[in-house]
Amino acid sequence: MSSLHGHLLVAGPGLLDPNFWRTVVLVGEHSEEGALGVILNRASETTVGEAVPELAELAEGMGAVHLGGPVQPSAIVVLADFVEPEEARSLVLGSIGFLPSEVDPETLGELRRARVFAGYAGWGPGQLDGELDEGSWIVEPALAEDVFTNDPDGLWSTVLRRKGGPFSVLASMPPDPSRN
Repeated sequence: MSSLHGHLLVAGPGLLDPNFWRTVVLVGEHSEEGALGVILNRASETTVGEAVPELAELAEGMGAVHLGGPVQPSAIVVLADFVEPEEARSLVLGSIGFLPSEVDPETLGELRRARVFAGYAGWGPGQLDGELDEGSWIVEPALAEDVFTNDPDGLWSTVLRRKGGPFSVLASMPPDPSRN
């Protein structure tokens, strides 16, 4: 098994679980012990200031809290683009990583941008590998602009178009092909 750390999992057309239908997940950790990540393309209607006022300054200009996944939906996870990457709890992609769970905004240092997620996606040992074997997920390297997209609703199609070939055809598939 090779780690998918820093890659995207794009829900395949056969993945009908409502928690993951047409999602794009950034994998933050992947090892023999399991995997975790956050769903990048599910923005909520709740602003960071409303949900977590103490983080509003960190995520200034990022607007809504995103729904990171079905695991611990009340847990707050923050991805940020660090000016000083060593300040991250763990890096995922270049200077983009997770904030430490206990963070003092005063001592954190400068962030270029941040996004706040409620909950995360998680898989037990071997579970993600099994889902990959059955074709539930399409894997693509992540780009910084995927993490901080201004068009979360269009991210699924954008990533599939970028992957090219038959995936670009899949990208234009309507949400309910039977109504086409």
